[in-house]
Amino acid sequence: MNEKSSLSYNLFLIGFMGTGKSFVAAYLHSKYKMSLFEMDEKIAEREGMSIPKLFETKGEKYFRAAETKLLLEIQNTQNTVISCGGGVPMRACNIETMKQNGKVILLTASPETILTRVSGNDDNRPLLQGRKKLSAIQALMEQRHLYYEAAADLTIVTDGKQVKEICREIFQKLKE
Repeated sequence: MNEKSSLSYNLFLIGFMGTGKSFVAAYLHSKYKMSLFEMDEKIAEREGMSIPKLFETKGEKYFRAAETKLLLEIQNTQNTVISCGGGVPMRACNIETMKQNGKVILLTASPETILTRVSGNDDNRPLLQGRKKLSAIQALMEQRHLYYEAAADLTIVTDGKQVKEICREIFQKLKE
């Protein structure tokens, strides 16, 4: 049985790649009938190319500007779960837009868990192209963790948890 959520705000899922943002967003969409917005998918669709190809042809700066533009476009929605790309919180204007329009939920996992989750054949992670090693993940996580923490309204550790357990924890913390 699906439950209906009727939040008057949005849920922005942020965090490093492999922390479960897409899985959690899909579950919240299905279980709680929230609208779903996958930022990377929307950008790839609009640009007519994969995220790695976009990085290669137009660069990371162009991609980050596209993320900011999307956040501004969806600022008048509510009861939507937005799965943000891992770099979205790296821009102060993005953090401000998210906080004005919803709750920012940071999903975290250990570098070891992330390596396991991203080590498959998925080449859709341009910042790890040819660098799917624990040291590369740790270095990038170190660069980003202060931005993530500054943006977060609440933090959920995803290591060893099933998606429904993570979602239950999100709603429990939102009620606190």
